[in-house]
Amino acid sequence: QLQLVESGGGLVQPGGSLRLSCTASGSTLGYSAIAWFRQAPGKEREGVSCISSTGISTDYADSVKGRFNISRDNAKNTVYLLMNSLKPEDTAVYFCARRSRYYCSDYSSHMYSDWGQGTQVTVSS
Repeated sequence: QLQLVESGGGLVQPGGSLRLSCTASGSTLGYSAIAWFRQAPGKEREGVSCISSTGISTDYADSVKGRFNISRDNAKNTVYLLMNSLKPEDTAVYFCARRSRYYCSDYSSHMYSDWGQGTQVTVSS
């Protein structure tokens, strides 16, 4: 049974950086696209970024384009989200999710079969 665990969240000042990790156990991520989602209090969950199984193809939401970078290390069964120039509006619980396809699609939740428990990111001075 695949399990996804996010880590790396925390409290950071505006303009700062964090790197989130999504590590899988129980199965390999190497054949799956992986996406990051986030959910802020009182708001709907939104897709942030996605990376294809080989890492060749990536996608970013407009709100994070140019500030966030998604990458993966299939040998470590881990996907990363490097978040730079963080803003207060980036505050949310961040989740990673697995799509049982090689390539990313849209960020509809039903496209993703496995989810982590989330890690809190708070951007505040």
